[in-house]
Amino acid sequence: MQATRLAIPDVILFTPKVFGDERGFFFESYNQRVFREATGLAPEFVQDNHSRSVRGVLRGLHYQMEPHAQGKLVRVVHGAVFDVAVDIRPGSPTFGRWVGETLSADNKLQLWIPPGFAHGFLTLSDTAECLYKTTDFYSPEHERCIAWNDPDLAIDWPLDGMQPVISAKDGQGGTLRALLR
Repeated sequence: MQATRLAIPDVILFTPKVFGDERGFFFESYNQRVFREATGLAPEFVQDNHSRSVRGVLRGLHYQMEPHAQGKLVRVVHGAVFDVAVDIRPGSPTFGRWVGETLSADNKLQLWIPPGFAHGFLTLSDTAECLYKTTDFYSPEHERCIAWNDPDLAIDWPLDGMQPVISAKDGQGGTLRALLR
């Protein structure tokens, strides 16, 4: 498995070694030793989440406040999404910056989004299913949402003229400035 640090170095893209032939394929989707060697971290993953979305659904930008901030290891098992991580760590040299990658069932890439980041994705295929491991349990009272179209973040979502489909809750997301006051 290859680990690539992105423009925000704490966000890491994992490319698995895939063994395939006419029967199909096999790859390790997670190996604690490889993860620790690549990141210097040994998170305890406590929850696995699975979401299914149709084309144009935009989820996020979600995060949880301390003491229940979550790290996430995200992958797509069906379809494709544009996955985004936003650094919301006050005092970080990359505070307010974002990185995005296309994750798909075909490319089998995984994105490590550490605690202290907001996360969201846009569904690019007719349907997409995402699996992600989290380092803390879901805590509704600590959950927050930043607006997907926060002008200060200026995320370059690959909408191609499409209006994203968002939930009512995500539609109430605030700006990064307002939420972290």
